[in-house]
This record gives sequence, structure tokens and C-alpha cells, in this order.
Amino acid sequence: MRSEIKENSRGDPLDKFAPLLLMQGVTKHFPGVLANDNVTLEVQAGEVHALLGENGAGKTTLMNILYGLYQPDAGKIILQGNPVNIRSPRDSIALGIGMVHQHFKLIYRHTVTENVALGLKDLPFWFPTRVVEKELREMSERYNFPVEPRAPLWQLSVGEQQRVEILKTLYRGANILILDEPTSVLTPQESENLFKALYKIKEEGKAVIFITHKLEEVMKIADRVTVMRKGRVVKTLPVAEADKNSLSQMMVGRKVSFQFSKKAVPPKDKEEMLVVKDLYSLSDRNYTALKGVSFTVQSGEILGIAGVSGNGQRELVEVITGLRSAQKGKVMIRGQDLTNYSARRVEKTGVAHIPEDRLRMGIVPEMSVSNNLILRHHYRPPFAEGPFLKIRQIHSFANQVIEEYDILTPSLRTPAKLLSGGNIQKLILARELSSKPHLIVAAHPTYGLDIAATEQIRYLLLQQREGGAAILLVSGDLEEIMALSDRIAVMFEGEIIGLLSASEANPESLGLMMAGEHQEVLRS
Repeated sequence: MRSEIKENSRGDPLDKFAPLLLMQGVTKHFPGVLANDNVTLEVQAGEVHALLGENGAGKTTLMNILYGLYQPDAGKIILQGNPVNIRSPRDSIALGIGMVHQHFKLIYRHTVTENVALGLKDLPFWFPTRVVEKELREMSERYNFPVEPRAPLWQLSVGEQQRVEILKTLYRGANILILDEPTSVLTPQESENLFKALYKIKEEGKAVIFITHKLEEVMKIADRVTVMRKGRVVKTLPVAEADKNSLSQMMVGRKVSFQFSKKAVPPKDKEEMLVVKDLYSLSDRNYTALKGVSFTVQSGEILGIAGVSGNGQRELVEVITGLRSAQKGKVMIRGQDLTNYSARRVEKTGVAHIPEDRLRMGIVPEMSVSNNLILRHHYRPPFAEGPFLKIRQIHSFANQVIEEYDILTPSLRTPAKLLSGGNIQKLILARELSSKPHLIVAAHPTYGLDIAATEQIRYLLLQQREGGAAILLVSGDLEEIMALSDRIAVMFEGEIIGLLSASEANPESLGLMMAGEHQEVLRS
């Protein structure tokens, strides 16, 4: 196991008074975009340093420069007083910088030990993984990260896979650990365990750069925070001198509301829009992903589906929207049995779908913004007449919804892939909601978005609810689930193991259910 931070990469003693990391005057251009504008970031040994900013603020670019994925156009990087030239991730790792990406870089057919051992030098020729396994067990106990070194990756939960990524990075001797949205796939209990490990890591004199959109986490775990906006650093300050409102205002440039009021919908106005009964379906790997799932969603109601990613939520959404076959059970939409009907037939019944993967399933990346906005209805009036598209009507509609949904785009002809994540999501919502749907199936609608885009999208969903739409909201963000939902169902290993009203829910009980503890079904 690599030693604690006591010397730099050349073996010189560390100067405890110098910052562990100084990125000074870093500038990075991309065609038509100034991603980092004279950015200076200082990180001390033994601290958790939060990095905040909207999508497009320059956080990811800055960290990609530190990790060697990009080269800066100007500026310098200084590690413990020594200027360094980081040309690749290999250089970064050699200098004691490790990064745990939002999407893990693991090989699922290999064991935990094999994943950690890949690429390591100086291992014995015979039985090289024995040494790694022994040290992994020691590290696992040291950081309270229980993981079985001999287990294949595919057998582990998402939270356990993240532990492997962190242990792999620490095993390689990381003194600076970059974590990109680390709690987005964790239950509340797993997040707490992660925070305890981070306390241990910083006690050893290492530094953690913590990228997150969750201001509560910043206030809880970070020592200092740097806020970025439009490629520049707005301010760096101790967390003790900040609060959620001041941080959000620095990020966005205006006040952001964290409170959402839900208007009551009279019971007499409600009708069952979606009935799912005893639903079974297979996953892409041909195992049973849904096991007898049943629930209803009424008009004017948001039913939140909580759970750690990978417990059947994706398969549930795809069966309801006509993208996956059910092996057994029924999907009733507005009184019609639409089980195993096509996606187009489901859409014609008044169903909107906000998919989990906005780039792969929500848009055609190379297609223009205007054409993406009519994808659902491109084959019928007013956008088409026979086999011919009516360009004037398409552009008129596109201009109208771009203004209504505040989609920031250079032009109607801009390829959708060039928009920011928040604007791509607003494009999808504009297309799906403009047809006034009766049922909205929204899968992780604010995942990876900054607080301004998140605020707008949550308001849009609440407006649809108040207009009488039924909404099935699938999200791993408990704050979002509890803020928006009327009732909450928790999925674990393909089953609904708890169903309760939002007023009766709390993060602790939901977290236990997300980890597999069955609860009494309180609401049907």
C-alpha cells in the first residue's frame, strides 16, 4: 500500500506551509468558447475543497486540465511549490493526483483486485494479485470501505463499485483526490459512509476536490469552497462563512428558490391515468429486472420512484413507454391496455417521455434544434403535408417554444449536441410538454444539471401537475423526490418494497428501503 502524504513525487520533504496544489492563471479556449478565463485555484493539504458552478461554468474543464486530459493555453500548475507539466493522466497519477469520474472506469468481468492491479508496475511475476489483495483488505478496513477483493465487479452494487474506484485511486498513491458528483448514485446511508471515509482521508493530510451540485453536501463535508461562473472564479471562501443562499447566488447571479409549493388538486378532479399491475420484464442481460410491480398514478399527482440506479427503474420506464416488452402483467393508460404496444402508439395516447439518457435517447445529436423540437410530430400536421415538411411552420413553432422554455441556442439550425446539458433537457421538455400530455414519465429529469436549470425543470413539472397531468417521476435524488412527489414508491431489486405518502417520508426511512429493508405499503 502506498504511504501517506509525507513527500512529493521526487522524494523531497513536503513544505507544510505551502499549498498542496496551486493552479494559477489557467486559461483554456475551445472553438467559440472561453472555458477557463485566468482561473486560480488553491487547495491545501488536509482539506475537502468543494468546486461549485453551473453547467458550463468551467469546473470540468479545469479538473480535466489537472488530470492531464486537456492542456491549458496559459497558466501553470504547482504541486507543493514545484511547477509541473501534466501532459496525460499517466503524468497526473505519477504526481499523486487521482480522479473518480461520475461514470466509473472499471472492467465488469474482472474482480475487484484485478481492477485495482491493472496497469500497476513493480508487482511480482507470480501471483501478482495476492499482494494487491492483501493491501486492499487493509485499506478497506482502514477507510471503512467494506468490499470483497475477489468479487467480480458485476456482482457489486453501484455504491460498492464507487468504493473500488476510490480504493484504486488511493492505492496508486493519490494525495489529491478529485470526486465528480460522488453521491449521485448513493443512498443516504452510503453517502454518510463516504463522508466518514473522506474525513479519514483528509486526516492523513491528503486533499479532496469535491465537485457537486448539492449545496447541502458542501455545507456538510467541505472546509472551503470555490464558486465558478462563466469560466471565472467568483470567490473562494471557508464554508463556515457561507450558506446555501449566498452560494447559489454566486453560482447563478440571482436568488434561487429552494422551496416548492404544491397546490392541492381536488379529489373529484382525479382519475387513474396509469395502472401498472403485476409487471414482469427482463433486463438487457436476460435476467428478471421487474418482479410483480404494481401501482397507480392519478391525474394531478406526482408519484416518485426512489431507489439506487440499477434496481429496475430503467426497465419500468421502458415498458411503460413502449420501448421494452413485458413478460407478464399489464400497463393500462387512460383505461386502455397498452401492454407491449409500440412507443408511437403509447405517445398517441397522450404520454410524454423524458428519458434518462438525454443524449442517446432524448435527441438526435447531429440534427438541428428545430428538427429535434418536432421529432414526436414531424409526420403529421401542422409540420408535414404528406411526405413534405412545412419549414415555415416548423420554424414558427420552434421560435415559440424556445422563447417559452428559455432554451439558449445560437440558432434554430444549431446541432442539438452543441447545447449545454441544461438546454438539451429544456429542449426535450419543450417537445414533450408542448402537446399537453395526460401522463408524463420523467426519468432523472435534473440529473447532472446546475441549480438554475434544476429549479426551472422542477417548476415545469409542478405546473403540469397543477394542470391535471399525472407524473411518474423516477429519480435518485431524495431531495427532489420528497420536494415534488405526492406519494413515493421505493424500488429494490425489481420490486416495490415500500409505498408511502410524501408527508410520511424522511431521508432515513427512504434510505433504508433503498438499501433493501422492506416497509409496510401505506398507500396503494
